Amino acid sequence: MAARSSGQNRALCDGRPAGTVPEKGVRTSCTLALRSIPGLVSQLGSVPVPFRRSPATDAVKRRPLGTIAACRSPHAAFFRRPMDPISIFAIAALMMLANGGVLGLMHKDLPEPMRPAATSWRIATLLLASGTILFAAQGLQPPAYTLALANALVMFGFTGYLRALRQFYGQKDRLWVAAPALLGTAAVFWLTLGANDVAGRILVVSVVWSALLLACIALLVSQERRDEARSRRVMAALFTVVSAFVLFRAGYFVAVGVNPAFSVHWDGAWMNLATPLVVATLPVIGTTAFLLLCSERIRRQWERAASTDYLTGLPNRRTLVETGERRFASARVAGGLAASGFALGVVDIDHFKRINDEHGHEIGDVALKHVAALLQSACRGAELPARQGGEEFVVLFEDLNAQSAQAAGERLRQAVAQSPFMAGDLVLPLTVSIGLAVLQEADANFDSMLRRADEALYAAKAAGRNRVELAR
Repeated sequence: MAARSSGQNRALCDGRPAGTVPEKGVRTSCTLALRSIPGLVSQLGSVPVPFRRSPATDAVKRRPLGTIAACRSPHAAFFRRPMDPISIFAIAALMMLANGGVLGLMHKDLPEPMRPAATSWRIATLLLASGTILFAAQGLQPPAYTLALANALVMFGFTGYLRALRQFYGQKDRLWVAAPALLGTAAVFWLTLGANDVAGRILVVSVVWSALLLACIALLVSQERRDEARSRRVMAALFTVVSAFVLFRAGYFVAVGVNPAFSVHWDGAWMNLATPLVVATLPVIGTTAFLLLCSERIRRQWERAASTDYLTGLPNRRTLVETGERRFASARVAGGLAASGFALGVVDIDHFKRINDEHGHEIGDVALKHVAALLQSACRGAELPARQGGEEFVVLFEDLNAQSAQAAGERLRQAVAQSPFMAGDLVLPLTVSIGLAVLQEADANFDSMLRRADEALYAAKAAGRNRVELAR
């Protein structure tokens, strides 16, 4: 029986004579059914795939679904391959370069004092990225020089991180900072090009890396009191993790031994896969932590500027009022005025206008700083000196009664009177008048105590200055 063509089959299914054409725009159910057959057959496990006819055959070749899928996805085998060390080194280098670039873009937005540290951190990141690229390119000739140079770049990269942290915390450059990298580089080149000692090279590199990382950790930990930023703790933890891995890596190779033909490109060595991933956390996560460290310092500086008098460095009026109101409220809640002992003193420099008129405002500013430093050094415990404005200061006291408040005022007065002001050849004796107020039942708020202390100050001025008067 002669085989029917596809057109004849469709005509018979549509219920019309063979050779006729269906109405334009009409899709019959038989036509749709025929079109759905390939999908149905593919669900059953195979699809008829016709190939070009030849005089030798007119058959239809059937291929399994897996073969067709492989043909349709020529890169599927690539994605099923495990990641090799070269690819990991390349990805790590790209991530380092990206983070170094971000830090470079933000460089001008950082305050001037932070820029040297940011520059050192960025250079260190680029050195690590360059060393990582050379590790990935050990196929270059001669490979021994490439390997030695890669190790040297990584060692100097860690040195750059240590230098950046030292600059960030205001420490001067020292030659010993670069000594581990210099000695390590000389040893690595000799062990690689001269002795060809793979185990020795790995041990030297691990010792140098660990020494530099531990120095970074020690520096970060030593700043605990000065810098309470959480990013500092994160960075210290990050350096600790990387240092622990470097020490573990050295112990691992000592324990299992090192093949003289060892290469970081070996796919079978899991340590080759882990090393670039762990080391890359420093320039990637570490750079983010460094930027947060800079950001938190800037925030603290703005907060300090908003709460500190720019000339004397003492708390300003805003901080004085906030602290005074808080202590006043605490004293009220403490359960008895006698038990609270909250008091304050208003301190005014005697004849300060004469200093400005006769010696100029520049000398007057220096005199203000002189008195502020004396008051700050004379205060004890929780006593808080602040500049209220002009030549007037306020000191907040705690745990004082009327008698002890008078003694505290005398302590401040004598501290200024016994230390004459000197500016070059100019020597000026300075004195202060002080008005004190101790918390009383009639005080409605902190301002009422300030008013009473001001009245006591006027009484001290009227009585001849260089005196301490207690408000009644």
